[in-house]
Amino acid sequence: MTDQPVPTTAAGEAPTARGEQTRQLILETAIRLFRERGYARTTMRAIAEEAGVAVGNAYYYFDSKERLIQEFYSRTQDEHRAAARPVLERESEFAARLAGVLHAAIDVLTPSHEFAASFFKVAAEPSSPLSPFSSETAGPRQASIELFTEVLAGSTSKVDPELRPHLPELLWLAYMGTVLYWVYDRSPGQTRTRTLIDGAVPLIDRLVSLSRLRVLRPVTRQIVELLRMLRH
Repeated sequence: MTDQPVPTTAAGEAPTARGEQTRQLILETAIRLFRERGYARTTMRAIAEEAGVAVGNAYYYFDSKERLIQEFYSRTQDEHRAAARPVLERESEFAARLAGVLHAAIDVLTPSHEFAASFFKVAAEPSSPLSPFSSETAGPRQASIELFTEVLAGSTSKVDPELRPHLPELLWLAYMGTVLYWVYDRSPGQTRTRTLIDGAVPLIDRLVSLSRLRVLRPVTRQIVELLRMLRH
């Protein structure tokens, strides 16, 4: 597991115990306002006023709204890991573990559904530091990939050795596709996203199992090579 970064102020200083309380208050307030008002309509001044701190104090801990969102990403990933823990401890079959982790993600994301829909156009901009593929979000992204590494490592599934080290990243990309579908899912309680998960996981499980067949090894190598190309 990747070590979690120690929280710091915008100036890179480690906050005191009281300072950490203020930092968490600002973060909690920002997340609530993002959910209530949306990202674009929530300013640092509004966050500071709602939290009862000076605007300069808010900027002392978070130098921008983007920094707050990056903290939101990290917190969401921590909550996802915690929500997925029971199924990972209970299940050994790959499909059950993967489905459990994906459903746990939707459980954690659900309170932010309206916010996510309004925020997505900002995160979707390729040059945005809030893009899930940006260098600024590398920490939460890697933590998420490590969760899918755990899904695979704790399962009884037999995977082609050449594919195995790359599969967690491929699963993360599938997870990103699921989140994108969830953002636009207007069904009650986003039930269509749940249906997508329940329908896609057996297919993924089947493909992973078939990856060991000799006849499919050229396809496996093509997938691995494509992933390598995309990393550069």
